[in-house]
Order: sequence, then structure tokens, then C-alpha cells
Amino acid sequence: MIYEDRRIDPLEEKAKKTIGKTYLSKDIDTSILQTIEYEYPGKKINVELSTTEFTSICPFSGLPDFANLTINYVPRAKLIELKSLKYYLYSYRNIKIYNEHVVNKVIEDLKKVLNPYEITITAEFTIRGGIKNKVTVHHKKK
Repeated sequence: MIYEDRRIDPLEEKAKKTIGKTYLSKDIDTSILQTIEYEYPGKKINVELSTTEFTSICPFSGLPDFANLTINYVPRAKLIELKSLKYYLYSYRNIKIYNEHVVNKVIEDLKKVLNPYEITITAEFTIRGGIKNKVTVHHKKK
């Protein structure tokens, strides 16, 4: 193997716990998510993160669902650490979850660790059976 001496990151280990089996969204280890301090609190900026590599499993058919997932948020005091976000999203790979539940689970988990002014999650799933499914959820702090 090319990477015989490669050290596996503890976050990667947590993300890969679902390999080879299927799980439910409650089994996602949210301790994977790490934050860094936002050095300009009070300066409202928009952070947009996106990936074309999001996958989960349809609980009805057992088939994989693929999506372009976009996260938009206005940070208060914390930013999401990108490597931890990558592993967190990777952990959905063997999770049985409906498309509409994906965005709700992601927003709830990110709200807990970031406490942003506002956050929007959009998942645009690939066409299946001639139907395209785009799901968006938004939260704004009062």
C-alpha cells in the first residue's frame, strides 16, 4: 500500500465508524464538528461552504442519494473548522435519512456548535425517477 505509515486522524476515525453498515441520523457523532474563533465579532460576513460530494442512503429504497450541499451562515463568535466539517458530512455516507431530514439534521448540529446570527442549508439532490429534489432550511437568530 502506498500510504502504509499514514496516521489516521481521530476525526477521520469517528467519521468512518459507519463504514460497512447502515445507521440512523441519531448515530452521527457530532463531536467531529470543531470550531475556530472568529476574530471580528460584530462584523457580519457571509460564509458559504459547498460540496458536490454529499451522500446518504434513502431509508425507503436503500439506494444512495447524492447532493450538492451548500451551507451559508453569518458567524457570531465561531467559524466551522473545514476539515471537521468534511468528516462530519462524510459520516452521512451510510446513514439512512430522507432528503428533507438531511438539511434539518445538519442545521440543528451546526446551530449548536456555531450559534450563528443566521444559517441556511440547501441540499440539491440528483434526479431520481425524473424528479429533482431541492431542500432548503433557514434559521435566523431573533
